[in-house]
Amino acid sequence: MIPLRDTIPARTRPVVTQALIVVNVLVYLLQMAQGPYLERFVYLYGLVPARYFVPQIADYFSAGEQAFALISFMFLHGGFWHLLGNMWSLYIFGDNVEDRLGPLRYAAFYLLCGLASGLSHLLIHRYSNIPTIGASGAIAGVMGAYFICFPRSRILTLIPILFIPYFIEIPAYFFLGVWFVLQFLNAAGSGGGSGGVAWWAHIGGFVVGMGMLKIFDALPGTGASTALRRYVPRTATDRLQVIRPAAQGDSLDLYATVSISSHEARTGARKMVSIATGFPKRLLRVAVPPGVTQDSLLRLRGLGRPTPDGRRGDLFLRVAIVDPTV
Repeated sequence: MIPLRDTIPARTRPVVTQALIVVNVLVYLLQMAQGPYLERFVYLYGLVPARYFVPQIADYFSAGEQAFALISFMFLHGGFWHLLGNMWSLYIFGDNVEDRLGPLRYAAFYLLCGLASGLSHLLIHRYSNIPTIGASGAIAGVMGAYFICFPRSRILTLIPILFIPYFIEIPAYFFLGVWFVLQFLNAAGSGGGSGGVAWWAHIGGFVVGMGMLKIFDALPGTGASTALRRYVPRTATDRLQVIRPAAQGDSLDLYATVSISSHEARTGARKMVSIATGFPKRLLRVAVPPGVTQDSLLRLRGLGRPTPDGRRGDLFLRVAIVDPTV
């Protein structure tokens, strides 16, 4: 299952989520530039349990290096696909959690979830000399918070079957619940081995994310969200949107809504829309021309209801101009 988009749009520009993605990409490029010194780089800045529990190894590292590795490990990755998978999950689930907590609390929440996931890995594999790297534990914490905050959200998911892409909507509580069970089964099946994927770090991050959300919710806000909405406005709505067409009376035509920002209304936009009805789901490319106004109709010919003689109505998309900064 490959998640593509959730159905809850973010109200503000997710600046912390975007910054985390940029930092992870830059660190990955720095990591790849190490050449023959890559293993040394990963051992120094990755999370190596034996560095903390084996005195003969710990003596080679300063207290600062030991402390820094508890944070730096979550910005390193084992390869391009490892990086892509983590950043894609952060992109999907991070914006809504950042909306909920605000940028400053969210940044602290992310780092603490990553730290907690690393500590859980350290305690279980105390004498392993294999570096653990990746943002998976921190992102698992974000997913745990999403599980608590938005269980009724739906995740547009790609399921390739025999090279044919099927798009379905899965409730967030089911998608994330299955993900968590798979992490637990993989952790149990690893037999306590310390190589490969750090399954217990994923589990630790997810559980801590669920529990720590309540604590962060109780902390007073800083007003940073209001300032960001004023000085860093969100100029576009989500590129991928889910629509739910409905008929009016006996008409063959169907009607749905596509959301754009006032900036996109002036300049035009291209959206991908998923039709929520039917199985499998359909993905359509929609071009919104510049200069559209509130309640303008975009006509997609032949995408309405069919008749027994093969005729089809049209699908009309009503333009809703929304200001994501409000």
